Amino acid sequence: MLLVRSHHLLLHHHAARLSPRLHRLLLRHRSPPPPPPLPRAAAAGRLRPPRMSSSSASSSNASSPAPSPPPPVVPKSKIRFCPSCGSPTKLAIPDGDEKMRAVCSSCGRVHYENPKMVVGCLVEHDNKVLLCRRKIEPAYGLCPNQGGINRTLPAGYLEVGESAAEGASRETLEEACADVEILSPFAQLDIPLIGQSYIIFRARLKAPNFSPGPESLECALFALDDIPFDSLAFSSIIVTLRMYLEDVKSGNIKFHYCTINKRIGTGASDLRSFDIDNHLTDQRL
Repeated sequence: MLLVRSHHLLLHHHAARLSPRLHRLLLRHRSPPPPPPLPRAAAAGRLRPPRMSSSSASSSNASSPAPSPPPPVVPKSKIRFCPSCGSPTKLAIPDGDEKMRAVCSSCGRVHYENPKMVVGCLVEHDNKVLLCRRKIEPAYGLCPNQGGINRTLPAGYLEVGESAAEGASRETLEEACADVEILSPFAQLDIPLIGQSYIIFRARLKAPNFSPGPESLECALFALDDIPFDSLAFSSIIVTLRMYLEDVKSGNIKFHYCTINKRIGTGASDLRSFDIDNHLTDQRL
């Protein structure tokens, strides 16, 4: 560096004695000036070490700090206005709580959003099960992905003032015009991502009569080997019927509990993007 700088000083010293044209030529052949310094943010970005994959991280020093986990997803409340006074709500953590709630910006009331309870019947008749083809949303009519017909067990939301068994019988009467006798609870399935909890009861027809109700396009009995799994409407129904088939084949009907964890970003018509966790059974002898 000392030699280069002295060379430049000599050039400036002799350039004063040279003609203007030769002076310009000498300056043109000098080394280009260094680039301007980067802003702090850009420099930090260039100096940041590259991310390591899981395979390369295992071979690195064990004392290196682990990457910080992604920030938790903050839920968005569907309660935008206070049901009590009509004022807008805001998301806040109330005193003594640990979760974000919809809090009225005027009267201060805290509004809680709780899961919906869905109840239905797995109707058995002559070693067959009753399935309905949906006439209303969600999953109305045709299944766009599989090209088949969306079928489901008769089920729907539990109403205030009725028990789970009463609601399941009512939904079966509404969707399949079938009068049934509840035999026993068969499965409880929780789907946390969409805030739903299913209770499915085993039931039998009091009389071999059924027909499509106002919410169904058609109803039919299916032999267990002929259940159209590729055209079922909901992941909860797929899981329920798979458990039922396994129990029938083993000769032991059990009560089942499990959690269906839908994968984030899953569409309504994507029925295979889920995992079953916490599967518990109560064996009946």
